[in-house]
Amino acid sequence: MATKHFHITKSTGEKVDFSMEKLKSSLQFSGASEEMVEEIVQRVQDELYPGISTREIYNRAFALLKKKESVYASKYKLKKAIYELGPTGFPFEKFISGILHYSGYETKVGEILEGTCVSHEIDVLATKNGTLNIIECKFHGEDGLKCNVKVPLYINSRYKDVKPPLDSKNDKNFNRTVGWVVTNTRFTQDALEYGKCAGLYLLSWDYPHGDGLKERIDRLRLYPITVSTLLSGREKDFLLERDIVLCRQLMKNNFLLDHLGVSNGRKQRILKEMKSLCNS
Repeated sequence: MATKHFHITKSTGEKVDFSMEKLKSSLQFSGASEEMVEEIVQRVQDELYPGISTREIYNRAFALLKKKESVYASKYKLKKAIYELGPTGFPFEKFISGILHYSGYETKVGEILEGTCVSHEIDVLATKNGTLNIIECKFHGEDGLKCNVKVPLYINSRYKDVKPPLDSKNDKNFNRTVGWVVTNTRFTQDALEYGKCAGLYLLSWDYPHGDGLKERIDRLRLYPITVSTLLSGREKDFLLERDIVLCRQLMKNNFLLDHLGVSNGRKQRILKEMKSLCNS
């Protein structure tokens, strides 16, 4: 397949060369077959023009994928779906707690810890194998925003304040503590270097390599309800307000769809979509 050479416009406004491989990779991540990926890539490429935005490319590929298979389209929109958890960021904290819970951690959200100087509300506490992980989440509601060095600097200062009182407790549930910074976007290079130097664990959309948020979500099949192509925005908001963040949770609490007045036929289609995502 001959590739057209075009500059496209990223969400940051930066002009970059169009990458066929990046488009292919994102479509393959959805679970679509090679044949389907090639067909969609060819159709998208035929409609490229100089300066086209990444958003337009995404929207076109998503529409084509949705026509083929809605579950693939749901997985393809994962990054955008996480932005839709906003604007407060609290559902994102619940989402991170859910991912860790299904990874074997004992988790709590919004706990107050006493520091040496002041008390702090911690986004997520997660305990596993004798380690208490003190996790702060930095949520961005739109593409193109990165976590700069100020974020781990600030979070490290909070962690250093709560660590001494925790160490002095001699709690039998843990024997060490680790500070985390979690974001749904990416870290700047300075943020990564500072975080590593300070001993913080950093987790972003694609970091650590091979074990970032994207890979964890797909590996554990822990998709947020916002990936659904069948639920309306109003319905998603209703469920998020009731702490239903994961597709798995909606399957267990499907009576909430009755409260929304969803017809039985549509309810079965939604649950089928949820099941396909959880078992894909």
